[in-house]
Amino acid sequence: MHNGTLRTLQIGDDWLEERDGGLGRYYFEMLRHLAATGTTTHGLVVGSPRVTASTNGKVVAFARSNDSMPKRLQAARRAALTQIDNGAIDLIASHFALYAVSIANRLRSTPTVVHFHGPWSGESGAEGAASLNARLKGAVEKIVYSRAKRFIVLSRSFQQELVRRYGVAEELIRIVPGGIDIERFNTTLSRMEARQRMGWPTDRPILLTVRRHVRRMGFEDLIDATRLLVQQQPDLLVLLGGSGPISGELKTRVAERGLEDNIRFLGRIDDADLPAAYRAADMSVVPSQSLEGFGLITLESLASGTPVYVTPVGGLPEIVQPFAPQCVFPGITAADIAAVLGEALRGSRPVPTEDACRAYAADSFSWTRIAERVRGVYDEAML
Repeated sequence: MHNGTLRTLQIGDDWLEERDGGLGRYYFEMLRHLAATGTTTHGLVVGSPRVTASTNGKVVAFARSNDSMPKRLQAARRAALTQIDNGAIDLIASHFALYAVSIANRLRSTPTVVHFHGPWSGESGAEGAASLNARLKGAVEKIVYSRAKRFIVLSRSFQQELVRRYGVAEELIRIVPGGIDIERFNTTLSRMEARQRMGWPTDRPILLTVRRHVRRMGFEDLIDATRLLVQQQPDLLVLLGGSGPISGELKTRVAERGLEDNIRFLGRIDDADLPAAYRAADMSVVPSQSLEGFGLITLESLASGTPVYVTPVGGLPEIVQPFAPQCVFPGITAADIAAVLGEALRGSRPVPTEDACRAYAADSFSWTRIAERVRGVYDEAML
């Protein structure tokens, strides 16, 4: 039971319909489901004017993503203060520190909750950003985090990250996992029907991963694991969805290892096709190497009835271990990945059933339940 209507300002980054990403997906779904908890949301993101039109003004694109940094920050501050100074906001929810810092002087006077999606500065360092760039991002984060009353993290791993990296008091942090739109991914297609819809082979074992192509995601290790796997399973097909700054390097790596017949690059998979894509695969793989707070692909795959195999990194095992410990790799190397996937493909390692995957996702991660828990943290911050 909540304390009536709560009016929130939700400061995000990109809008999902214009740029894919885990943060964008979480933000989009959270805003959609908070309404049922008595929480009103006014969203602020970067994007085109279409964002405001498509949401009937509930989400406002205050600037374009390619505008200069000063212009974006000025626009973010102006848009946020319009709501705050008009008395339309009870609580600020920050999903991205860069734009929340534009109103740093108001984050204490209006109760603020930080949704911590990961260490922005740490991710930049892991992806090869200059050390000065990473330090500046870290400074922005610390300014915002020092003013928050509560923090929401997706996993114990990121709770520890907040405490260790930013010095946040543990008693201010609440663990609320991400959610999944169960109905959207609960496709009635059979695996063969899904493959036909996607135009994928119906006579080969298929592994799928859908991630942004950056170094910490572990694509290099998955490619090397595939070279080991095809020695025993020459018809194996590994499909790599998504794109990113190292896509060209990954394609070169595939060619150098002679794996063009076993690894295909799908590019961006349309949002509408994602349920069928997961359903069409025999297994999904999340080979992350570092800084993985949650990994939405795990829930999307499970809700589609497809088992997911993950490295023991960050929050990934927190999702998968309680359901299927045999689907957590013992380590992050290509050999670790190949050993487990090889046993699963040969049938010598138990593979969760379609029904079991879907039931676990529905019982533990429906957005309805997750939104209720988030509203509970917001209520704490209002006390």
